[in-house]
Amino acid sequence: MFLEIKALNFSYTEENILKRINLNVQKGELITLIGPNGSGKSTLLKCINNYLQINQGKIKIKNKEISEYTQRELAQIIAYVPQAAEDISKLNVFETVLMGRKPHSSWKASREDKKITAKVIGEMGLESIAFKNLNELSGGQRQKVFIARAAAQKAELILLDEPTNNLDLKHQLEIFNLIRKEVKNGKTAIVTMHDLSLVSRFSDRIIMLKNGKVFSDGNQNSLSAAKINSVYGVEVSLKEHNGKKIIIPEKVV
Repeated sequence: MFLEIKALNFSYTEENILKRINLNVQKGELITLIGPNGSGKSTLLKCINNYLQINQGKIKIKNKEISEYTQRELAQIIAYVPQAAEDISKLNVFETVLMGRKPHSSWKASREDKKITAKVIGEMGLESIAFKNLNELSGGQRQKVFIARAAAQKAELILLDEPTNNLDLKHQLEIFNLIRKEVKNGKTAIVTMHDLSLVSRFSDRIIMLKNGKVFSDGNQNSLSAAKINSVYGVEVSLKEHNGKKIIIPEKVV
């Protein structure tokens, strides 16, 4: 088992945000976490990344508890793309992607680090903007750069918190295609999302969270109108197109 979560509880105050989460992840899966705001999706990613210290339970990666890894060791295994990226707008694209090499290098980037960075930029189709500052880029371009930084990190697990948030349809598809490409290249990805139709199209597994608990765990066929109604309080219609589900919101219930 690549990632194993057992009886995980987490709370910021007295009330648990995450409640007895149990989850097993195989290497090479693209898993999407869905659920309404406040259901614990982002919090779970931060716990897996050891950014938040869990109250109870265990998180193991490659049969070793995450608390037993050093910060550097964990950064060589996990790449995290937060929902709100840090302010590094003074850096250009190449410098930003190069930051992904920090867990593998000393205080100064090596020739190999720069070579890997240039290769990732090429693979991500970012050559034309490689020396532009981030504040010159669109939201979709910046998000591609942050995913490229995660790819340069050469981590086995990529955590992405709402990577398509506030992006237009074209950039949403581009971002998900990049994520799928990383998974095809042997990575494992856990993504939080709101667009259920995109989730159904791209995910290997869909995990629904409700009130800090796992409500459902399965492939796209597990995504039913009844479950969506129960979790989101919205009545929906489900249609199929090319074997994938399209979720059409009807009314609040």
